[in-house]
Amino acid sequence: MDGFELNVDAESHPIDIAEALAEHREWDFDRIAEDRISISVEGQWRHYSVTMAWSTLDETLRILCTFDLAPPRDKQPALYDLLNRINDQCWAGAFCYWDDSKQMVFRYALMLADDQCASLAQIARMINICTLNAERYYPAMQLLIWGNRSPSEAIQIAISEAYGHA
Repeated sequence: MDGFELNVDAESHPIDIAEALAEHREWDFDRIAEDRISISVEGQWRHYSVTMAWSTLDETLRILCTFDLAPPRDKQPALYDLLNRINDQCWAGAFCYWDDSKQMVFRYALMLADDQCASLAQIARMINICTLNAERYYPAMQLLIWGNRSPSEAIQIAISEAYGHA
């Protein structure tokens, strides 16, 4: 992983690992709580807010990648249609739109059991999956909302994989 070695034991808290990764990559971050971190990741199209949270209750590491999106009300039904098409292509994670906060959200989770720990590679991969999906589908959302394209036309821009990394 970029020649980056993290000197932690096998029982490191996943949010500690995420914080070390953010420091290494020189991303802005805020350690919100012991079990939560918010990281700003710069993409090709925009900055993404990546929030990771660890739940001891169900042993799940959750990640949200959000960005502002404020479509006009008359475009929202088409946006939901586009999101259904996008989610059909996403095997790991899913998009949803939070109308109250005008946020597009990509959600993903890593479920661990029996005191397993997330590795640096898994956490880096989670962040990468979220930001790559946001980068891949952001242009389709823009075409639909501001380019007056139909959901079927807009999704065509995202048919090929995004290249690069977060």
